[in-house]
Amino acid sequence: MAEFPIRCIAPTGDICGEAATWSSDENRVYWVDINRFLVHWMDLSNGAVKSHLFGEPVVALSLTDVGGTLLVALGSKLTLLTIATDRREDMGAALPGWPDTRFNDGRTDPLGAFWIGSMGNNVGPNGENLSITDGAGRLFRYRSGGRLEEFEAGIGIPNTLCWSPDGGTFYFGDTLRNEVRAYPFDKATGNIGAGAPHFTGFDRGLPDGSTIDEEGYLWNCRFGGGCIVRVAPDGSVDRVIDMPVKNITTCAFGGPDLSTLFVTTASVDRAQSDRLAGSLFAIETPIRGVPENRFRTEWG
Repeated sequence: MAEFPIRCIAPTGDICGEAATWSSDENRVYWVDINRFLVHWMDLSNGAVKSHLFGEPVVALSLTDVGGTLLVALGSKLTLLTIATDRREDMGAALPGWPDTRFNDGRTDPLGAFWIGSMGNNVGPNGENLSITDGAGRLFRYRSGGRLEEFEAGIGIPNTLCWSPDGGTFYFGDTLRNEVRAYPFDKATGNIGAGAPHFTGFDRGLPDGSTIDEEGYLWNCRFGGGCIVRVAPDGSVDRVIDMPVKNITTCAFGGPDLSTLFVTTASVDRAQSDRLAGSLFAIETPIRGVPENRFRTEWG
């Protein structure tokens, strides 16, 4: 495959851009800045960028089964955001241990439940960076109207939550371990089995967020590594896409045919020469992604 064209489409200067999410219904890409407590969105029809401000870190997003409404994961809890009116609705899913711990990366599974990891809180009340406590994180599942269900503990920084195109494999990573694991996913119950190493020890940066394409390849963003790695279903490296900035955080396929990869980045600890750090990028590929799963706002 030839080198993919890369464009900076929103030089927003995010301290820690994350949670790239494509909405085909609205022709929009959503993302967040954790440290500035912002949800951004870009309308691809005109390139306009708008933002919603919260009172604490904003860490993850999901489309829902209600048009124009997002599930927003804050540092301490889950909430619904109606974009047109800026209405917020608390979901009653509060993280135990906040503010010593906070939520981090999250995504909705094929059945409509939201999976999210937690970690030692490294963001202060004014968005300042704090030191990280390793091993304080957990992996949770949330079904609307229920409670947070814990599936794993002892996590450093949870990142990469996505599912294979057939829904049978769940991918989940720990940035501090430089590891993405693969778990069997039961499509009837929504439970996971034991995880096994899938992509580990890659020497360019550390694993941050990922997405999946229709061929079942994982696209893993490398924080500090200045690249995205396309990982085959057997865990081998298919190709490495070099990026013009150092800290690559999340990615999501979108656009009219799901072949544009939208990529968030972080400006934290940037070099002076890294002037586009914290921008949103778009990469045109010959490969299609899969549609985002939607959170079920009513379960049962």
